[in-house]
Amino acid sequence: MENEVHTYYGNKVRVRICGLCIVDENLLLINHSSITKTNLWAPPGGGLNFGESAEDCLKREFLEETSLKVEVGSFLFACELIRHPLHAVEIFFQVNPITTELTKGSDPELGSPDIIKEVRFKSWKEIQAIPPNEIHGIFSFIDHPSKVALLKGYFRL
Repeated sequence: MENEVHTYYGNKVRVRICGLCIVDENLLLINHSSITKTNLWAPPGGGLNFGESAEDCLKREFLEETSLKVEVGSFLFACELIRHPLHAVEIFFQVNPITTELTKGSDPELGSPDIIKEVRFKSWKEIQAIPPNEIHGIFSFIDHPSKVALLKGYFRL
């Protein structure tokens, strides 16, 4: 699957819109399998389509991946990943759930229903236990996962 990711997303800039959804001191994360050599836990989000607003993109991605309807809040931070052949700019927003029934969705971009392995609100303690190579790189900029929503600025992963 890693080769498919490089073929599909490689050699172009991809803009991703991502959301931090925190409920009762638990952060919503998605475990993506097969897109890297290990599992990857990351906040929900995905590619911005031409002509689509960032807010509409984030609402669509949350619905596709988690079945949650959300309200998009404040802009938080942005980060950039450049690892040839991949180049992504990710824009993070605060997100508040409107609905509460969480189910594992799919990632229609790559056409594989098995990419999303698990969708779950994780406690800060559970997030700390995830190996660094299996969690989104933004967590490397903070000393505790609960500080992720306090990040401001532009980060290079």
